[in-house]
Order: sequence, then C-alpha cells, then structure tokens
Amino acid sequence: MELLAGLTTLQIGIALAAAFTAAFLRGLAGFGLALLLVPVLALALTPVEAVMIANFSMLFIGLMELRSLMRDAERSAWVICALVLVTAAPGLFLLTITPPDVARLLIALVALAAFVLFLLPERPADQPGALQTGLTGVAAGILTGFAGMPGPPVVPYYVGRAISRNIAKPSMLLIFTVASLAAILSGLVMGQVDMRLFVLSLGLFPAIILGNWIGGLAFGKVSDAAWRIFVGTVLSAAALMAMVRVFS
Repeated sequence: MELLAGLTTLQIGIALAAAFTAAFLRGLAGFGLALLLVPVLALALTPVEAVMIANFSMLFIGLMELRSLMRDAERSAWVICALVLVTAAPGLFLLTITPPDVARLLIALVALAAFVLFLLPERPADQPGALQTGLTGVAAGILTGFAGMPGPPVVPYYVGRAISRNIAKPSMLLIFTVASLAAILSGLVMGQVDMRLFVLSLGLFPAIILGNWIGGLAFGKVSDAAWRIFVGTVLSAAALMAMVRVFS
C-alpha cells in the first residue's frame, strides 16, 4: 500500500479507466495508449512518472505481440526503431529539466500536432525516402523520452500513406514497443525509474490487456476507410482533451 501513497481511490479508478480506454484505442487504431494515458496520469503524478508508467505499459503489451509485429511490419519500421533507440535519452533529459507545468503544456501541444499532421493530404503507398524516414525516427525518439508519445511523427508517416492498415498498424506498434524499451532504459540510466512505477504499471496491466483484446476484435471488423476515420477521430479527441486539461 505504501506504493499507492498519495493516490486517492478516485485517482486510481480514473487511471484504470484511462488504461482500459487507451488500450482499446491501441488495439483498434494501432496507437493511442500513451496519447491518452500520459495526460490523465500527469494529473495525479509528475510528468516524468506518467511517461515512465505509459512506457512500461506499452512494453508489456508489445512484448506479448512481438512475433506478429516483426513479421508484418514494413522495413522502414526497423530504421525508425534504430533511431528511436539513439534519441530517446536526449528527450528524457529535456523532460527532467523542464518545469512540470511547461511539460504538461508541451505534451498537450504534441497531441494537437498529431492531429494536424493527420489532416495533410494522403500520400502514395511508396515507402518515403531516407530523409523523411530519418526525421521521423529522430522526432519519435525525442518525443518518446519527453512525452512518452512517439506517435505524432509515426502515425502520419504510415496512416498518411495509401497502405493497408494490416501493414500500418504492426509497423507503428513495433516502433512503439521499441520506443518504450528505449525510454525505460534511458530512465534507468538517469535514475528516473523505481519499483513504485513498475508496480503501478503492473497494476494497470489487466485493464490494458482487456482493452487491447477488445480493440483487436474490433480492428478485424472494420474497413480501411472506416479505420482511417477512426484514427482521425481519436487524434482530434486526444488533442482536444489535452488542451482542455491544460487551460482548465
């Protein structure tokens, strides 16, 4: 119980509900776990703690699906993964030296940016060049450390192209799994990870497993067009909620 010191019953209930909802979004959209979970957890915890718990959650669920993700992901995902491993630590360092209120605002702006990028015109299915892929990997790594959200550059990279959701989703999830590992390793090196965060993450995991499973069932029943509409809706809602929390 000492690990839960400072958290009210209401806060724990909200965290469990957020974990379930965020995992459902992940199972259906291929992203959204950190995008929704971090802003909610940051209301009761410090931004660093919220980011690390989200990364533990993403790693746990990603490892359960790792074999299928490696099989189905586009080759570009491996390049982005490598860059994320290199750039996550600088992002986390920036978070540790940023005042909490400023960090919360920047995290909200990250959520807003993801929606704006999604609105750009759809691109051809061809894999982007080395420059765009490299910039996506660097941005995803920095945002992994700073906000626990590699999604804003990664989601438009894949969903913004005319490729099947059966390629886009595993590509994104593979990157997010590697990103969560990179963030945790960086946190360990910088002394930002402790047993309390690990245990809190385990406490949220049953809700995450259930939400992800239900979302996965829904993923198999929607068309590519409906899936893209849902992705855009999730991004817009996450951006709106994040901005409301900051300015309320």
